[in-house]
Amino acid sequence: MEADVLERLPNPVNLKRLMKIQATLNMILCQDEWLRYHSFVEDWNAGVSMAKIDNGAGDHLIILFSPEGSIIKGFDHESELSPYAQDEHKVWEGIYDDVPQELRSLLKNEAIEVDDVTFCIWRKNSDTNWHKGKVQIPKGESDGSDFLLGCIFRTPDDFAAFATDYFELSLPLNVVAKIYDGFPITEEMIAILNPGCDVKEVFLELGSLGLRE
Repeated sequence: MEADVLERLPNPVNLKRLMKIQATLNMILCQDEWLRYHSFVEDWNAGVSMAKIDNGAGDHLIILFSPEGSIIKGFDHESELSPYAQDEHKVWEGIYDDVPQELRSLLKNEAIEVDDVTFCIWRKNSDTNWHKGKVQIPKGESDGSDFLLGCIFRTPDDFAAFATDYFELSLPLNVVAKIYDGFPITEEMIAILNPGCDVKEVFLELGSLGLRE
């Protein structure tokens, strides 16, 4: 199961691209920033970009992309590995133990809430695959990685299905597919996806965050 989770993860270049696509669609579909499921900050820190998934129910996934490599910190609030599920309220043994220091140091920012974690995955730029700590997960329990990594929608169909449920919007698949394929975003595309939004405001936000390709 662990190997399967890691093998399904795209390489960092493709993962970053996917996260930017989903953040772009979230900006178009939802003008309330705090309600967005996927977000992306190009210049989050010096040379570091941050992608985030936040389902609004206490679970989140943070991905940091840096010149040294990429690191993913996930938190499933219902997992037995959560610090809040333990009497001592501490990070579960093994989650961070093997993370290279140059990547672990990226998590020191207060906004990351480094102790709110149930799994950590990383990949140095010199690596050919993703890594995960040697963690003993109690039988019948989960660290939430399968669930949260499943919120990275690889295809236009998957994102459209998600949006129908989360944003209660029925999206034209051909327009979503154009954004996944990297077509320049036009006012017409934005208006089709979300007729109620302020198109100019969306353009301003996409441009300021480096999400308008």
